[in-house]
Amino acid sequence: MGEALVAEGDLLDLASRALTAGGMREDEAAQVARVLVLADLFGVRTHGISRVPQYLDRVRIGGIDARAEVATLRVAPGLATVDGRNGIGPLVGMRALEAATEGARAAGIGAAFARGSNHFGPVMPYALLAAEAGFASIIASNATTTIAPWGGRDTRVGNNPIGIGVPNPGGDPVILDMALSVAARAKIRALAEKNEPMPQGWATDSAGQPTTDARAALAGFLLPVGGHKGYGLAVMVDMLAGLLSGASYLTRVQAWDKNPGAAQDLGHVFILIDTARLGSTEWLRERVADFTAILHDTPAADPASPVMLPGEREMTSLARGRQEGVRVAEADLQKLRTLAG
Repeated sequence: MGEALVAEGDLLDLASRALTAGGMREDEAAQVARVLVLADLFGVRTHGISRVPQYLDRVRIGGIDARAEVATLRVAPGLATVDGRNGIGPLVGMRALEAATEGARAAGIGAAFARGSNHFGPVMPYALLAAEAGFASIIASNATTTIAPWGGRDTRVGNNPIGIGVPNPGGDPVILDMALSVAARAKIRALAEKNEPMPQGWATDSAGQPTTDARAALAGFLLPVGGHKGYGLAVMVDMLAGLLSGASYLTRVQAWDKNPGAAQDLGHVFILIDTARLGSTEWLRERVADFTAILHDTPAADPASPVMLPGEREMTSLARGRQEGVRVAEADLQKLRTLAG
């Protein structure tokens, strides 16, 4: 499959036009495009513009409402709820980010709990936008069930992503964005399509037995990172993002790939901290510089692979993509062009 380099602005315009043609309002389509194009700039192509056709397929069959009136309710100076009303996920995510930002500006720390949502892309774009505005963040979502409870052999827990971001005035923020399985289902699917084996420890078959057969793994379930600790973290993310938000949780969440015509009712949580309330810009810059230097100065076990901070590889990809163009698959680009008319 060929690849293409596309200027960020051109890709934003194309994705926005495709989403608008699919039923979204222009201004809201632009917000969704911003999240997805940032994903591609970070090199997270499984969550970038390749998702546009998937989202719009679900719109066409009634699984997502492209013109949903997302509603935000402020329940306290630093706390808001967001009802996605089954809108396109990154739009709900952006509204939740805005609500949490507003709360943090007012109270120093702000939280938004979203319900009635769908797949909202990766966490990293939201954490970057927050960091650029001076906010540290904790952002998480629940997801379709793909992980078995520790000691169980049926999928009851989602591969729930969580991210933590810290701003770095004048430099790249430090951002962790991780799902809670050892490997993403998309990676296993890609190996299955190529009939290639899968590393041991990624997933089990449908009987709960370890396997290196990617096809068997797709019929089974993912293994959590860190064993029982990863399971516990996935459960608690769902309690925050799903249970407390009023969204669906665990097996109540609809699987978009198995039942694309049903509303998923995913939940998200956004917690933002106004770092300006903790100290001056110069104070934060100096502390982050010292913190990162301690890690970067660690002698590398392999000189060809120096020690990096969470998100550093993605931030390097972002800078390169903004200079040289966003690297995308030709097939995904062609699908976007077709959808945009």
